[in-house]
Amino acid sequence: MTGRDGRLPLLIALAAISCAACGRGDTPGRSTLDRIRSDGTVRVGYANEAPFAYRETASGTLTGEAPEIARVVLSRMEVESIDGVLTEFGSLIPGLQAGRYDLIAAGMYIQPERCEQVALSNPTYSIGEALVVQAGNPQGLHAYEDLRDQSEATIGVVAGAIERAYARAVDIPEDRIVTFPDAPSALASVRIGRVSAYAGTELTVQNLLAKDSTGLEQALPFRDPVIDGKTVRGYGAFAFRKADRELLDAFNRQLSTFIGTDAHLSLVAPFGFTRAQLPGTVTADELCARD
Repeated sequence: MTGRDGRLPLLIALAAISCAACGRGDTPGRSTLDRIRSDGTVRVGYANEAPFAYRETASGTLTGEAPEIARVVLSRMEVESIDGVLTEFGSLIPGLQAGRYDLIAAGMYIQPERCEQVALSNPTYSIGEALVVQAGNPQGLHAYEDLRDQSEATIGVVAGAIERAYARAVDIPEDRIVTFPDAPSALASVRIGRVSAYAGTELTVQNLLAKDSTGLEQALPFRDPVIDGKTVRGYGAFAFRKADRELLDAFNRQLSTFIGTDAHLSLVAPFGFTRAQLPGTVTADELCARD
């Protein structure tokens, strides 16, 4: 509906933005950083994927590598309370852009495509990939390339996750890539033979199989995919709206004094992260600029 008055769409858009701001409790001229400091609470979007972010069944507590780091960093920024908003992984960025939460704490990889949509913090970890296959690995799958080269092989990936891009980059045909809303549903499909393998990060795979490996195993040995002549490795980070640069800069300042410390390593050790997963000195800007 455009009408003949060219101003109408603009007025509707401005009204929507105003309503969204009212719904978040914002006031004109007040930044997101000012608001969450004033309220003492920040809303974080997360996907239920251990060990990155999930709710403990018994206590209902939001935990995982990303929420626990966020608690420390945000506490240093005078924000003491985190309110988690559960969202399917593929909907996390749209939800952030729509104002459903203030940042994403889900261990989201830094990718150039995502850098165009959101502002990403400097990385908190670096990690490789893994495959889950049926027990005994009947198709002998040890790499994405094995899935590509076997015409009957299919790969399961989570919607919005980097694994779909990896699969396409190594030329696995689109009709042999099956998308699932979450990792448990992908694993269930491997178990019944609907797909040949589920692709995820090595820590995701290890965590899932530690809970229930019936009829399944991690494909070992495993070779990370090689794309454009380089072995890929993922770097996880927090995501913010592009307009919230002040919040991102404050977050990065605190992050820089925490990642790699003994306190950080102790905090993330229960989730399987070790010194081997430290991101080094690479920044989000450098990762965003990579082809």
